[in-house]
Amino acid sequence: MTHDATRKGEIETTLPAAPDAGLYFIGVIRTPFASRDQCPRQGQADGPVCTIELDPHWAPALKGLEAFERIEVLYWMHQARRDLLLQSPKSDGETRGTFALRSPVRPNPIATSLVTLLGIDGARLRVRGLDCLDGTPLIDLKPDRCAYTPLSPPSPSEWRSLA
Repeated sequence: MTHDATRKGEIETTLPAAPDAGLYFIGVIRTPFASRDQCPRQGQADGPVCTIELDPHWAPALKGLEAFERIEVLYWMHQARRDLLLQSPKSDGETRGTFALRSPVRPNPIATSLVTLLGIDGARLRVRGLDCLDGTPLIDLKPDRCAYTPLSPPSPSEWRSLA
């Protein structure tokens, strides 16, 4: 079954003809993950080192970011479906509403990861903790100022590996 196949219990919708807003992609994210099957469910603090390549136009906006150990990375999950109202995650077989899940399949496939900032070299950032495909468009970067950010629970396969 491909990631685009509709599973039993899922409901699709027809997308609007035109979007309401536009975004500026400010760069691209480089990861070792070539397919969704290779992406972790959620970025791990000890995950691979990844590179964020900021468009040089935006490089001056990095001033001061080096003072932060962790940053929030917002990105566009460009290969995700956008038409499901109800989804049946592979991990449990139950059907839930899209907005009750952290699935990449959503009307506006915006994702966020809190990552460890390892270094900045010009318009390139080295980070650890991403969970996206190589070539993912970058939407924004923000310093992490929050001491508590909830994490999603581990998947059943991750629980087995922790035992």
